Amino acid sequence: MTPKSAKAFLAIKARALGARARRLAKLTPGSVGLRPGDRQYAPSMAHFRAANRRLARIDRDIAKRLAFLRRHMRTSSPENTLTYMALVEREIDRARRAFGMFFDIFSQRGSAFAPTLAAHDLIAGDCYAAVRASAPHVFKGDLLRPITYMEHGYSPATTRRGVSLGRLLGERNPFPIIRLPWDRDNPWQAVFLHEVSHNLQADLGLWQENKNAVSRRMLRAGSDMAVTSVYTRWHKEVFADVAAVLLGGPASVWGSMDFLAHPSPKTMTFKPRGVHPTGYLRVLILAELLKRMGFGDEATRVRRVWTGLYHPAKGHRMPVRLLKTSPRTIPEVVDEIAYQARRNLGQRALADVIRFGHGDERRIRRGASELAGGRMPSGLPPRFFVSASRYALHRGANIPALSHMVINHLSKRAADRSRSPMVSGLAVAGGYR
Repeated sequence: MTPKSAKAFLAIKARALGARARRLAKLTPGSVGLRPGDRQYAPSMAHFRAANRRLARIDRDIAKRLAFLRRHMRTSSPENTLTYMALVEREIDRARRAFGMFFDIFSQRGSAFAPTLAAHDLIAGDCYAAVRASAPHVFKGDLLRPITYMEHGYSPATTRRGVSLGRLLGERNPFPIIRLPWDRDNPWQAVFLHEVSHNLQADLGLWQENKNAVSRRMLRAGSDMAVTSVYTRWHKEVFADVAAVLLGGPASVWGSMDFLAHPSPKTMTFKPRGVHPTGYLRVLILAELLKRMGFGDEATRVRRVWTGLYHPAKGHRMPVRLLKTSPRTIPEVVDEIAYQARRNLGQRALADVIRFGHGDERRIRRGASELAGGRMPSGLPPRFFVSASRYALHRGANIPALSHMVINHLSKRAADRSRSPMVSGLAVAGGYR
């Protein structure tokens, strides 16, 4: 190919590149397929604006790269021109990935799963509201609430606010995103509160503070470096477990046990570099928390069920030192994470900021009784519906009817909240929206 024909070829390639370059810069409810009737389940316009700000920034980068290409390709060598094109391609790839992620998340609000997603948005928002109620100024400024979406995967998962995403080539996430597996869309999944709690930990600025505190506590308590390093590595997951129980009470522990109950080789196998506590010890940590919260009888029942299922004496794959010291280290970890003051909480403990007592448990139990009878409890906070729904299952509630009733109720509350002037008033004042 002659230099002249190569340049002609590259000119056509550049035109085609330009045609693709700036098509993915904005999303609206209409462009993702939401009909007027879907808007009640949709993320707020503030979420659309946040996504569009991210897309607009990428689009500006594309425009700069494209302008540079057009200015220099006539005088540049073919090799340099291809390099300039590759850099434009990279920015387009960023736009494509970000646009696709936001499109997939937002467009699900026009599907049959929209009420479920709106209901879980409300639950997540109520978890933040519980913190704000006891610590009004603990969050730094205005916060966009977490948004839920459906995806494949065994367990719920979350992407925190501001985290760089590999799938987006390093773009930062503008608001928390919580994934619900397609089959875990029922309202009694306590692990959902665990995922919300990961976002609370990040938004409260407790990530590093909690990690350092756990490490120091273990060393002061006489743990060796090996055991200390394990609990330090587990700190994020233990925090989320603890916060989920403070948000939902004892029912959250039983829900976690559902999730963690596997054949012994899985539940009693230690993963050397894993961030999740070994399942056997994880439930014992939750039982210790219940005891500290004043639910001693419930803690005893949890231990009885768990140790009835799993017997270390019959074999396990955990470090002997880790298992042997657990009766001493577990209370230390629970006390440090839940009951020791934190600078980023205004020198209060997590249990002071997320409060749960016997009165809350009685409300949940009464709500469960009404749900089991086919009636909707009044005045129950959205986050408590997770626990009440689980107890209603224990009472023999019809599963499809229970799920439909609770999701329908919460999704309608979510729609009402989006129209309420009180919500926008709180948002303007720096509150939660």
